[in-house]
Amino acid sequence: MTQLNIVILAAGKGSRMHSDKPKVLHALAGRPLVQHVLDCAVALQPQQVCVVYGHGGEAVPQAMHRYPAKFVIQEPQLGTGHAVQQAMPHLPDEGRTLVLYGDVPLIQQNTLHQMQQAGESLVLLTVNLENPAGYGRIVRNTRGDVTGIVEEKDALAEQREIGEVNTGIMLVPTKALRAWLADLRNNNAQGEYYLTDIVGMAVQQGVAVHTVQPAHEWEMHGINSKQQLAVLERTWQQVEASRLLAHGVTLADPARIDVRGRLNCGRDVEIDIGCIFEGEVMLGNNVHVGAYSIIRNASIADGTIIAPYSLVESSEVGANCLIGPYARLRPGTKLHDEVHIGNFVEIKNSEIAANSKANHLSYIGDSTVGSRVNIGAGTITCNYDGANKYRTVIGDDVFIGSDTQLVAPVTVGKGSTIGAGSTITRDTPEGELTLSRNKQTTINGWKRPTKKI
Repeated sequence: MTQLNIVILAAGKGSRMHSDKPKVLHALAGRPLVQHVLDCAVALQPQQVCVVYGHGGEAVPQAMHRYPAKFVIQEPQLGTGHAVQQAMPHLPDEGRTLVLYGDVPLIQQNTLHQMQQAGESLVLLTVNLENPAGYGRIVRNTRGDVTGIVEEKDALAEQREIGEVNTGIMLVPTKALRAWLADLRNNNAQGEYYLTDIVGMAVQQGVAVHTVQPAHEWEMHGINSKQQLAVLERTWQQVEASRLLAHGVTLADPARIDVRGRLNCGRDVEIDIGCIFEGEVMLGNNVHVGAYSIIRNASIADGTIIAPYSLVESSEVGANCLIGPYARLRPGTKLHDEVHIGNFVEIKNSEIAANSKANHLSYIGDSTVGSRVNIGAGTITCNYDGANKYRTVIGDDVFIGSDTQLVAPVTVGKGSTIGAGSTITRDTPEGELTLSRNKQTTINGWKRPTKKI
């Protein structure tokens, strides 16, 4: 395939956003507008990506620094043609250049592939709109050939009736683009250098102009205001909901789900209303997510139930666990199979082995918890001394009574019991009862009560 360069125009001020933030850094589906475009651009494996920025100073290159792109400032902003001119010194003459827009975030890779396959000369992405107001119109002759693009402010009355509009996205032989940009003039209503004027130059030189239309109209919707951003956000969430439904996910209400990243689901997943998924989220088979839960950069294994109003962040949850309601799993949490984390329990940077439970009002931080451990209500690990963090280790088969404080670093021995209301500051022996209501005491030979049959 012909060598590809990509120029992303991201210099607009976005005055209708009424924000100090550059327009292209406002978020849609959890990512800045320009990041959507960069992700799509990088997926095409171009030789060079060039982002033209302007308003907002260095905010755009700083925010997108991890991308393999060249950032070029446009100062002053004199139109789209002038913006592309700023990128040209960084582009080789070989191959073609694809022009994208940092405020048109939902352009799809398949559409751009179609443009690459449409022809080796100038290719335009156009779309037919019932209401074309505000867009440049595609002008064709009686044979249907493209003869030019006229901006609405410069269009005649009959030209404004044309429904086929220019999206601004185009694929151009780079060498020809360089020559046409040098001939641009700003004799128009705005006094700007329009990139679209190169279409007329191509026609005059007998260069074929091909057109491609996107599979979805929303791919070419640009953002100029918070209202437009909100509408496109809902449009994209409907697309995501439809994708999930098509793959067998049960959504209590497809209009009340937000996917702000990538959500991958197994079979027979059920998601209640108001849930938010951010970053990379994996839900296994038969996972149920309760209403208004937030799951961020996490994996949830088969059969686990996330009860309503729970927050799971940067965590790994095993199979057949019960989480919540109102539980919080903070970064670094790893739960093995069949763990129960109940209401108002917070887990942070801790690993909890299989069949253990903390069902009420507890904080477990920087801890390693064994299997079959019962952590009573109100238990906390005191992991921070004001300067340093320390770890708590709880062995298998430990029972910790309610309202216990485990002052790290401390190890609770395997099979031991901690009496309710204790403050444990020293390691406890295996298989014994330890309590410290007045002072820490170990009762040798004590036996834990068993259930009456």
